[in-house]
Amino acid sequence: MSATRPIVLIADRLAPRVVELLEPDFEVRHVDGTDRRALLAALADASGVLVRSATTIDAQALAAAPRLKVIARAGIGLDNIDLPAATARGVLVVNAPLSNIWSAAEHAVALLLATARQIPAADASLRAGTWKRSSFSGVEIADKTVGVVGLGRIGLLFAARLKAFEARVIAYDPYIQPGRATQLGVHLVSLEELLRESDFISIHLPKTPETVGLIGAKELAATKPGTILVNAARGGLVDEQALAESLQSGHLGGAGIDVYDAEPCTDSPLFALPNVVATPHLGASTVEAQDKAGEAVARSVRLALQGDFVPDAVNVQAGGVVAEEVRPGLSLAEKLGRIFTAIAGGIALRLSVEVRGDIVEHDVSVLQLAALKGIFTDVVEEQVTFVNAPLLARDRGLEVDLVTDPISQDHRNVTTLRGVMADGREISVSGTVTGPRLVEKLTEVVGFEVDLRPEGYLLFFRYDDRPGVVGTMGAMLGDAEINIASAQVSRADAGGEALMAITTDSEVAPELLAMIAERIGARDARLANLTSG
Repeated sequence: MSATRPIVLIADRLAPRVVELLEPDFEVRHVDGTDRRALLAALADASGVLVRSATTIDAQALAAAPRLKVIARAGIGLDNIDLPAATARGVLVVNAPLSNIWSAAEHAVALLLATARQIPAADASLRAGTWKRSSFSGVEIADKTVGVVGLGRIGLLFAARLKAFEARVIAYDPYIQPGRATQLGVHLVSLEELLRESDFISIHLPKTPETVGLIGAKELAATKPGTILVNAARGGLVDEQALAESLQSGHLGGAGIDVYDAEPCTDSPLFALPNVVATPHLGASTVEAQDKAGEAVARSVRLALQGDFVPDAVNVQAGGVVAEEVRPGLSLAEKLGRIFTAIAGGIALRLSVEVRGDIVEHDVSVLQLAALKGIFTDVVEEQVTFVNAPLLARDRGLEVDLVTDPISQDHRNVTTLRGVMADGREISVSGTVTGPRLVEKLTEVVGFEVDLRPEGYLLFFRYDDRPGVVGTMGAMLGDAEINIASAQVSRADAGGEALMAITTDSEVAPELLAMIAERIGARDARLANLTSG
């Protein structure tokens, strides 16, 4: 083979289709990624490397790969890739965020069916040489109510499949428009109503500080007697001990569980219960999911090594054909999206991404994608990337447009996210990147001028301006041993409405945020966490 062709290294077993996609333009080599010495040697000439979960690409591996331009993970998780080290090296990291959504949805359906009809227990009984038909009386799904907690892409697929069983499907998801849910034949309800009305409950949420332990003893006690619960999303969303106790008491009729607080998990009180169907995190373990993952990252590797922009890059700042002048705005636009969602408390009906200044001489459409990535990062189950952010917007009925203007009044360049909510509220946040060090600044929040770094934990309070508010708020945070990094009060008129914006060094619990809001008489209090995601 020609020595001038870029070398692509495959370090884990992938579908044959991956090689077919790469071989016409690249020299494809194979190595056992679990053989550390062989891996480091093979990386020396590689421009790209494709891995699954068995191969670790860390700082040492990156140091051994001076020509490396792209790391591709044929799957979703990136635990085996040192993302900060790759980004610092300018190495693009891509994955396959949509590869397993069908497999995951189908596995949740399988768990529900297996639990409802006691299939594993009946199978085990028959294999043990007994015929006990009367011991395995199941329940039907038809004409029952199925509650879906989280209508992300997997939740939507699950809901569609349950509709085919002639079940009534209800859902809890504050980040989807009611009109969009209605189009899908799904009725949106509160979590309390879902728990109260459902005969079957399936969870499809991301794991965030807000969702960990969402279903605990109190929530389980609120369900109907005999309810069957399925969790094939993330471990920790359901309190496992509370779940086991509810099943032991006979309140819950059964549970189908694929994920656990700590994995691998081989010892759980759930495993001893006959009304539990347990699997070892098999949601993505299908031939098709693995094939889709391999094909997706092969295409991304091709784009990256051809010098094209890679839309599903995890660390897009590291590469692509985005103009140098535009790249600093990617991180800012994403943070503005996260702040917008935090302040809005939901997803807008319409969103305008407005980019003003001389930056619009270049193609700034990627800033719209970055903003959408931020909008959904903290509210959906799947990892949000540039490739699926528009799909998430479409699925939730969010209309998005990009507005550009070469004239910016107060800053050389400014990006604004302006949205209209279902209740008629208008929400806006603006920011800029300034100075030779490209410092990100938050410049406007819901019409109030601010000058704040968008980082760490951000608190926003809207209240009627009066003496003593700042001191009260500071004292309450101090009593909780939370240090204020910066604080700013913005107002139009003395005694009128004011906005207090604060950054703290540690997270503020929702309970404390509510207490502060009540104490200072705030009409609105919001927290944006920019430390993760």
